[in-house]
Amino acid sequence: MTIDFGRVITAMITPFDLEGNVHYAEAEKLAAHLAANGSDGIVVCGTTGESPTLSWEEEYELFQVVQKAVAGKVKVIAGTGSNSTSEAIEATQKAAKLGVDGSLQVVPYYNKPPQIGLYQHFEAIASACDLPMMLYNIPGRTGQHLEPETISKLAKLDGIVAIKEATGNLDIVSQIRSLTPPNFKIYSGDDSLTLPMLSVGGYGVVSVASHLVGKEIQAMVAAFESGHNQLATQMHIKMLPLFKGLFFAPNPMPIKAALKLQGWEVGGLRLPMCELPSELLPQLQQLLQQQGLLKIAK
Repeated sequence: MTIDFGRVITAMITPFDLEGNVHYAEAEKLAAHLAANGSDGIVVCGTTGESPTLSWEEEYELFQVVQKAVAGKVKVIAGTGSNSTSEAIEATQKAAKLGVDGSLQVVPYYNKPPQIGLYQHFEAIASACDLPMMLYNIPGRTGQHLEPETISKLAKLDGIVAIKEATGNLDIVSQIRSLTPPNFKIYSGDDSLTLPMLSVGGYGVVSVASHLVGKEIQAMVAAFESGHNQLATQMHIKMLPLFKGLFFAPNPMPIKAALKLQGWEVGGLRLPMCELPSELLPQLQQLLQQQGLLKIAK
């Protein structure tokens, strides 16, 4: 199976209202904005979307709201992963019936299965669900690393088409590229490593910063792919402070604060996550102003 989710995929935040309920109207508005500003795809209910604190009912509603908002203009990828294989299968099957374009399947967290268990987990989901799958390897959050050899075996299965690789290790990315077929797509899970990963066989990025600079990231990738490496590097260097600054506190605290500074009604975060401390807001505001992402009051 050859599936192209695009080069720039935004891991979308989940807006909440003042009472802490999902703000579906704002989610619809934000998804349409992303589709019009550089995103080829949108991950709904991933880590950035605070999926651990969403109910499955809220997630299914978000899948439908985002689909309606983008109206086939970009791919919609449902975050339906779990550390329970049966739960991931059920969630993915339900998402498939809603007509989403793919699923994001995170490495099972907390229970730390061995590599054979990880293989069997993803294989079981792929066998039970007719939906293109993107693996998600982020050992810093899950406590377990999906090794390149295991990824290589999974890439041979029909339906497993890509990986969001968030180890931050370019040697691992190089290993994955050397062990997988060319049509298996490798996405950076870190905005700051998008360009370096392209140079060792990456395809694109599942991005947080694309909430703010989706067109610019798209232009950087296009510059690299067209052989204008110096221009791509200049774009990367210009955006690097933003890429790093959006992670000076746990994600999605900074990006939600940044969107609020721009006027989006995204609300707060659900516990145990919390809003960005007020003493950090001036630093974030200055960063956004330096990047031309906030109007400076005169």
